Amino acid sequence: MTETRTLTLNEIEDLSFRALVAAGTSPENARPLAVATAATEADGVASHGLAYIPIYCEHVQCGKVDGLAKPVMTRPKPGVVTVDAATGFAHSAIDLGYETLITAAREQGVAVLSICNSYNCGVLGYHTYRLAQAGLVGLGFTNAPASIAPSGGAKPVVGTNPFSVAVPGTGGQPALLIDQSASTIAKSEVMKHAREGRPIPVGWALDAEGNPTTDPNVGLKGSMAPSGGYKGVGVALLTEVMAAALTGATLGINASPFSGTAGGPPKTGQFFIAIDPVATSSSGGFAQGIEELVDAIRSQDDAHLPGDGRRAKRVASATQGVAVNIATLEKIEAILG
Repeated sequence: MTETRTLTLNEIEDLSFRALVAAGTSPENARPLAVATAATEADGVASHGLAYIPIYCEHVQCGKVDGLAKPVMTRPKPGVVTVDAATGFAHSAIDLGYETLITAAREQGVAVLSICNSYNCGVLGYHTYRLAQAGLVGLGFTNAPASIAPSGGAKPVVGTNPFSVAVPGTGGQPALLIDQSASTIAKSEVMKHAREGRPIPVGWALDAEGNPTTDPNVGLKGSMAPSGGYKGVGVALLTEVMAAALTGATLGINASPFSGTAGGPPKTGQFFIAIDPVATSSSGGFAQGIEELVDAIRSQDDAHLPGDGRRAKRVASATQGVAVNIATLEKIEAILG
């Protein structure tokens, strides 16, 4: 049984921040990532939370990500915001462009944020969630190093490439949050099983010949299983177009891995679309339509509305804290000396 210790969200943020700074990250770059890490743990997505801090720190120290990077924002068009992450953390680059993106979307009805030369952005839904909190429909795309093979092939050409949609609701909370990768499961979950020495379920990953495997290490050397077969490959390709081609970032086939220390900065990308529903639904029917749609799902016994699970865990985490793996804490304590 895995040993854990319960920490508050503030403790998780503080621990993350101090570890990142100790590893060579500037405070201004460490804070957005630390805040996101605590929020990720609150949502119950442990695979992308505190467990990633030692990896982030290692990548700062080996040069895979520049902890001292200073992202640069430009406005090539009224509805377009671009940020060059300068091989630094994605969170800092996203933060730099977000307020401008929100303002532009409110002024024009729709606006986009394009980010290049970036790094792993963690949980994509964390970022689109913030757009929904601002009253905007948020769509997000992020590409990753190739790990999914094309239909009929065995050599990876696209990453797990998540996309996310966050829809505003009442009280500043999203009514709907979709956040999913193009693979059956996020690659970080397979990596987590490998670290913990646990087998993975059949259908999560494939070996180098394209055969199902329950060994996470074999799967990591092979490919991730696409969600829904060729349809998952299609989603991955869509995201590659949005997050890599449209941003001018590195394609997944050329990006260095998010794991390990080899290969230098991955220079991947993110792309966000912010839409003002008041501008597009001139009759004012957006809120009513979303409410009716959500009610149609929640009225069914045992039906699941995307985002509800994270919402419930967030409320519980705020009062009860989060159980954190002792092994992860020991790695972070080693970084802090």
